[in-house]
Amino acid sequence: MYSDHTPHVPAQRAVEVHQPIPMPPAVAVPAPVVAVQPGTVPAVASVVLPDGRIVTGYAIDHAQHAPATTVPAVSRAAVNVALGGVGFLAVCGGLLLLTSFIAALTAFITQLIILAAVLFGGWIAVQVLGTNGDHRGGTTVHIRKATFKRNHFHG
Repeated sequence: MYSDHTPHVPAQRAVEVHQPIPMPPAVAVPAPVVAVQPGTVPAVASVVLPDGRIVTGYAIDHAQHAPATTVPAVSRAAVNVALGGVGFLAVCGGLLLLTSFIAALTAFITQLIILAAVLFGGWIAVQVLGTNGDHRGGTTVHIRKATFKRNHFHG
């Protein structure tokens, strides 16, 4: 605090105001024109600085970004998973039909074997137990008169 009890007043600073000074227009010197193939050499640009100097250089073309592609509503991975599921279901249906076909084929072959065994057994039975009155040059065996001695058949 101040001892003389005078209020503290900050020191006033002088305010300086700067007004822009107009510059005389600079005379632009065109760059020399050289005939070249278009697209082989970049374009040359000249810039006039405020102090009158001229800077000449190559113009930089800004990189053109590729247009933004629209994002599909469903990702490709999800579509691939769904198609894989549909393919798996189709394969499972085919495998079910294949196993049914194999089971039916097995049953058919089993029935053919049984039919062959019945027919062949019937043929054997007719040959062995054929009628006695029919003599066609075969051997007739009378089973009632046969005897077994020490596991040997004697007719």
